[in-house]
Amino acid sequence: MTTAGARTATPLAQWGVGVLNGASQIYFQTNWACGILILAAFVVADWRMAVLAVIGGVGGMLGGRACGNGLANIAAGMQSFCGTLVGAAVFAALGGNGWWCYLLAFLGGLVTGPVTWVIVKLFASPALKRFELPYTTAPFCITATVITVSTLRLAVPAPASHLPDQPVAAFFTSLLTNVSQVVLVDNVFSGALILLGLFIASWKVGLAAVLGSALGSLTAMAMGEPWSEIANGLANYSGVLTAIALTVTFVTASRASWLYSLPWIVITAVVTVLMHRAGLVTYTWPYILTTWAALIIAFYVTSLRRT
Repeated sequence: MTTAGARTATPLAQWGVGVLNGASQIYFQTNWACGILILAAFVVADWRMAVLAVIGGVGGMLGGRACGNGLANIAAGMQSFCGTLVGAAVFAALGGNGWWCYLLAFLGGLVTGPVTWVIVKLFASPALKRFELPYTTAPFCITATVITVSTLRLAVPAPASHLPDQPVAAFFTSLLTNVSQVVLVDNVFSGALILLGLFIASWKVGLAAVLGSALGSLTAMAMGEPWSEIANGLANYSGVLTAIALTVTFVTASRASWLYSLPWIVITAVVTVLMHRAGLVTYTWPYILTTWAALIIAFYVTSLRRT
């Protein structure tokens, strides 16, 4: 996650750009064009999901600003990406018919500000500071998990989807749905839009996303996951984030970083499948936990350099 290019002409423009960059920062990019395509991916899934994502992002920026973050940080999307995901999670769990969904998305986004502050303070402690661990999507996961668990009786069933149940078709479908499920969307067209945005941001980022998606799906297949579960992207969307994080984001891009990411992508897929089988609320926890462990170990690997 970078803040390059975050400075804009006016404070209002910084907040506006922060909404777009917040969407792109979900995949560690500060790129407004990528952000537009990700928001478009929400619209393809359901326009109400896009609205909730934006509302959550605005809440996140306000919460981050209240916790003392500067306008450059806001504009870079560093305070809005978790809120954007919270808004998407509210739609995925509760739909978008009730007015209270929009209030919940805003309040949930707002809460990610202080949650982020707490995690940053924790990682700045003497025991952890040397590892330079990012807070990444943890504030989203914590907030969304609380929302989901506390509103179970209001949950709406997921819409029916027609997914291939043949190995080859399921695998190739998953290459795109793995990408879209990072933002809780089960749609190949949304996945294609997001992947295009990632390639626009950087060809290395796009390639890493494809690597994480493919290797994760292969791992899920080896573990015997149902073809429909693989096809809808739920088996390894977190591997997409792990791949981007370890190849080109938190570790300086090199041959060593790409090789280092491979076992961790597999581990992410294994953790994802095991969490699903245990009936746990998953979100991006598999990516977060795996990447934190990978970055701590990377600290001791001389061939790897942190960005």
